[in-house]
Amino acid sequence: MAEVLVYVDHVDGAVRKPTLELLALARRIGDPVAVHLGAGADTAAPVLAEHGAVKVLAADAPEFTEYLVAPKVDALQAAHEAVSPAAVLLPSSAEGKEIAARLAVRIGSGIITDAVDLEAGDEGPVATQSVFAASFTTKSRITTGTPVITVKPNSAAPEAAPAAGTVEQLAVTIAESSKGTKIVSRTPRESTGRPDLTEAAIVVSGGRGVNGAENFPVIEALADSLGAAVGASRAAVDAGWYPHTNQVGQTGKSVSPQLYIAAGISGAIQHRAGMQTSKTIVAINKDAEAPIFDLVDYGVVGDLFDVVPALTDEVKTRKG
Repeated sequence: MAEVLVYVDHVDGAVRKPTLELLALARRIGDPVAVHLGAGADTAAPVLAEHGAVKVLAADAPEFTEYLVAPKVDALQAAHEAVSPAAVLLPSSAEGKEIAARLAVRIGSGIITDAVDLEAGDEGPVATQSVFAASFTTKSRITTGTPVITVKPNSAAPEAAPAAGTVEQLAVTIAESSKGTKIVSRTPRESTGRPDLTEAAIVVSGGRGVNGAENFPVIEALADSLGAAVGASRAAVDAGWYPHTNQVGQTGKSVSPQLYIAAGISGAIQHRAGMQTSKTIVAINKDAEAPIFDLVDYGVVGDLFDVVPALTDEVKTRKG
């Protein structure tokens, strides 16, 4: 079978879940070849092999951490030239989409972003996207060059499919033009103990109806009872009630959890664009005419300050 490049999202060799999902999708269209950039390839290789990587192309260079994404694009381009793959898959993170776009320009290929499914086709892989606030589902394929596709987290279940996972060193030349933007400092994000927003299986989000930063603990309490991540609408973020890093929407983060609970969120198109592919959507809003109710699987018309605490208590009771 043709080989499929899979960009590895990791932290010092600890492979993140979206990469394992990509490997599952890659196996539908070819033999996955993982591209691991940075330290920790030997740590990552057994995990990648367990999930179907036939080999791991590894490269480590200080430029991967000292500069923004361009050196990683150099490496992925080198991998593309070495393998001549049937497709290149990356996670739909902010970095993943920027790498994908730059790579597509470099190799003269088409690009599809935010795919939610992938299947083999007679003329190349076919990607499924959910668009216009889930009003339409589209199926697309690349007609020029090697397909470059980014996939939303939680679009596929990781599956064990043991393969060789042989580590091979990838020769990479970092271009001087890739060193135009240098990273001068880093500040570690303060840990909340909650799952990463884009990877979480459950997300609880609050919006304008929360009516102040001092009331967001109501949202956090429900999230913590469910082991969920906390999100916020643009209105809540713009008002300074919650950090921008937690914004869900077109100008924030795109999520696709198994369960999405929207409390006090009206459902503007900007927000819906970031959570429309959630598997089950629950809305709590006192306005029965709120647009969010057009999208949900379950809707509760009521004051979130009555409904959310009661729901939190019920969850805690059932968990014992």
